[in-house]
Amino acid sequence: MKIVRCTTPEDLGEQAATLIASQINEAIAANGEARIVLSTGASQFTTLAALIKKDIDWQKVTLFHLDEYVGLGEQHPASFVKYMKERFVSKVNLKAVHYVAPWNYPSVDACIVDLTALIREKPIDVGVIGIGENTHIAFNDPPADFDNRGAYKVVELDERCRKQQLGEGWFPTFDDVPKQAISMTPYQIMLCKKIVSPVPYKVKAEAIYKVLTSDVTNMIPATLLKTHPDATTFIDQDSGSRV
Repeated sequence: MKIVRCTTPEDLGEQAATLIASQINEAIAANGEARIVLSTGASQFTTLAALIKKDIDWQKVTLFHLDEYVGLGEQHPASFVKYMKERFVSKVNLKAVHYVAPWNYPSVDACIVDLTALIREKPIDVGVIGIGENTHIAFNDPPADFDNRGAYKVVELDERCRKQQLGEGWFPTFDDVPKQAISMTPYQIMLCKKIVSPVPYKVKAEAIYKVLTSDVTNMIPATLLKTHPDATTFIDQDSGSRV
């Protein structure tokens, strides 16, 4: 894993977006298209804001996203589909978008089957994968399931994860935060050809410290990224304050 130290969250977003854009454009030049995964959440604000300004032929880009709560609809303020549409998809002209949107299917299982078929059609060129305060990747909280070879699965959200969602202002009370989500699996994340992890803010300092100083373990899920052959993590002064 390569670590890039930045100053502010805005600097981090710009540097991460520059690398992501370069990797997307390389894929388009090589294959005539690019397939990407984008994360959501407060930590991705500056990266997405910078990425939409990059010189990319978005009509050749297919987007997948990582996860969505079970039991919420798209109109809920915390919906990641809503987030993705408002902050990214509405601002660029993509070839295709494949949402984790279980409300569009007769069951959660049907949603997972469809998404699995779509994402497994071709490799993912770039995965933009955030790291949570509890070191989760996507919604794979500790102890993460490193052995599941599916593309998506239903996961139980731990207390630290749910408190992060409350702390970021997505829900009015802790009890309002759902206890389950559909998440891309660690295995599927690791199939991305390239991984970029934008991780700003002081609230991520403990997570970054744990990831960088620990052996690979499912109790610190983001340590798995250290085994990827082409992964770059961007930290700012605050998130990197303990390392």
